[in-house]
Amino acid sequence: MLREPETDRRVLRTERIEADLVVVGGGMAGVCCAITAARAGVRVALVQDRPVPGGNASSEVRLWIQGATCHGHSNNRWAREGGVLDEILVENTFRNPEGNPVLFDTVLLEKLSEEPNIRLLLNTAAFDVAKRSKDEIASVRAFCSQNSTLYELHAPLFCDASGDGIIGYLSGAAFRMGAEAPEEFGEKFAPSREYGELLGHSIYFYSKDAGRPVKFIPPSFALDDITKIPRFHSFNAQTYGCRLWWIEYGGRLDTVHDTEAIKWELWRVVYGVWNYIKNSGNFPEAENLTLEWVGLIPGKRESRRFEGPYMLRQQDIVEQREHPDAVSYGGWSIDLHPADGVFSELPGCTQWHSRGVYQIPYRCLYSRNIRNLFLAGRIISATHVAFGSTRVMATCAHSAQAVGMAAALCIRDGLKPGDLTSPERMRELQVRLMRAGQYIPGLRLDDPDDLARTASLRASSELVLTGLPGDGDTLPLDRPAALLIPLPAGPVPEFTFTVDATNDTTARVELRASLKPGNHSPDVILETVSVPVRSGRAQSIRARFETALSEDRYAFIALAANNALSLHLSGQRLTGVLTVRPRLVQAPQGDMGVETFEIWRPDPRPGGKLPAFRVEPGIALFVPANVTNGVARPTTSPNGWLPEFDDDDPWLELEWDEPQEIRQIDLSFDTDFEHAMATVLVGHPERAMPFCVKDLRIVDEAGRTVAAIRDNHQTRRRIVLSEPARTRKLRIEDIRANGDCPPALFEVRCYREPVVTVTRRRES
Repeated sequence: MLREPETDRRVLRTERIEADLVVVGGGMAGVCCAITAARAGVRVALVQDRPVPGGNASSEVRLWIQGATCHGHSNNRWAREGGVLDEILVENTFRNPEGNPVLFDTVLLEKLSEEPNIRLLLNTAAFDVAKRSKDEIASVRAFCSQNSTLYELHAPLFCDASGDGIIGYLSGAAFRMGAEAPEEFGEKFAPSREYGELLGHSIYFYSKDAGRPVKFIPPSFALDDITKIPRFHSFNAQTYGCRLWWIEYGGRLDTVHDTEAIKWELWRVVYGVWNYIKNSGNFPEAENLTLEWVGLIPGKRESRRFEGPYMLRQQDIVEQREHPDAVSYGGWSIDLHPADGVFSELPGCTQWHSRGVYQIPYRCLYSRNIRNLFLAGRIISATHVAFGSTRVMATCAHSAQAVGMAAALCIRDGLKPGDLTSPERMRELQVRLMRAGQYIPGLRLDDPDDLARTASLRASSELVLTGLPGDGDTLPLDRPAALLIPLPAGPVPEFTFTVDATNDTTARVELRASLKPGNHSPDVILETVSVPVRSGRAQSIRARFETALSEDRYAFIALAANNALSLHLSGQRLTGVLTVRPRLVQAPQGDMGVETFEIWRPDPRPGGKLPAFRVEPGIALFVPANVTNGVARPTTSPNGWLPEFDDDDPWLELEWDEPQEIRQIDLSFDTDFEHAMATVLVGHPERAMPFCVKDLRIVDEAGRTVAAIRDNHQTRRRIVLSEPARTRKLRIEDIRANGDCPPALFEVRCYREPVVTVTRRRES
């Protein structure tokens, strides 16, 4: 029995925590920052004010994670983010292809609980900051209501990933809220005051079929006049969850301090919408539906944005400007919403894409006036217009991974965030990020410690793509279709397709390319070939081009729309090759600082089959040397080694002139970076991606097994040997893919010592 005498005052139980990095905010940005830092040897305290991690991606809000893949609605090919975020998305797709948000919670909780360097504090709200000096934070105080404990968190470095920027705000960091005027940064898409300067919040709901009629009695606070929502006619009994993202409100209010009022208004709308669906008589199909779940907290889009040494702006996105301190990237459209949200007469959003992905510089990821404060998530240093693109969760998380690695370098050398901007230190940060799976557009991993770079490479075979066989399916050419395929420098090879023709006609075949190598936007028609076609089945279209390419790059072999033709398809899948079709033309009205271009995209599997075709001469770009070229996904080239289709026992061998001591081997596989891997609501046809290596074995020159991988579905596998392998050769053999396609190997790296952690040089 515990009994205490009465007193005039008691104090909370207080626990002091000493860490290297305190991360406040456990959304996807905070989670990925914390895991990246912890794996690099940093002691991390992760403070999350909710019962589960994930923020807007958690089961409390249930928004799918999206980023540079842009739902597939852009020309950003193979754009899914890398690193820890990729690991999480791939794992969730494998375990949870149905998109159950509760299971996604467990994926995040498991990843965090497995890191011994992370102290996770759930249900813990940070509310106070102590300063060491005017420009430096000493500690943060946070309170957990579940265990009635006050935490004092001390560290040399802090990261604000809280969404509203509570630590930045309390510490006095420079911030902005609302939209910049067009003239401040020359942004032509800056919104008018009539449109509004802030994006609002949303709350989602789920319904389910109860198998019998269900009566719904609305609460008294439910919206009673559905016509107050201008688009009320678009509601239906089937749409639910984040498909109703446009049930949005709050852009005219203070999106920090008015959040509770905004939530109540959104509840009014949601219950009013459900009352309309159930009781208006317009939806008899809803008779058996019941309201299964309504969000308890709103998904917040925008509040404070903090100022770093550089503010990302519209031109950085549209022009795809390059930055010497690039550490991350984005690719979501510039996506702004009317401030009146669901009550607006305007469309729910205005989205403008760039032609490809864009770099995000490190200078956007720390405060310009608080020396030891990193910024992560939607609060990074960006204008309101640029924020319209950087705010989405996958982009936030990917940039936060850069913060986690930067923190490790700062802790190692006793530095502050701004000290890493010198060329030498920035290069080390970029190398360490790419080692950890971070993709940075325009950069190659040139790793001085990688022994594989000095090895000679040979393989059992290498794919020379001469074509794909038909499988009996056809695709009507009611609209254009293109083979997006890598081509080598030099004369463009000859392509032959097979079509069915309902009458004599002429097929038009276009050779298209992007304006910028590395983009996958069909900007320029390099050449057009017209081919007469006779009526009948299985007619050949042979396209001979005169064009020569100055460098390796992707090109579109596009068949124009022709209602008389159907294209024969192949059931064979292949890394780095897609069928794409036009979706829309982005055509801004007036000078808005965005460009006009066509958007072509693939259909997701199980659709999106490749055409059956022949190509002469064959395309020889899937060579063993790709595994050491420093790029681990298709960009201007497929960047992967693939064996021939008929190679039943593929192997890849590395050989050195002298014996090497090898302690760590890093491998990268193809988990289909074209696949967005939405985390909730959207189902996926596969658990493991068909191109991904499932099994392999690594042997030394004596034939001894060094390591083996079985039942793999992940993008990256790091093998740290208990004892170094001393050998002149390593052979990767018994390679099998998860699907019926050639296994793809993007990267092989070898190290004398483990490079898992950043070793401390001195205490800060």
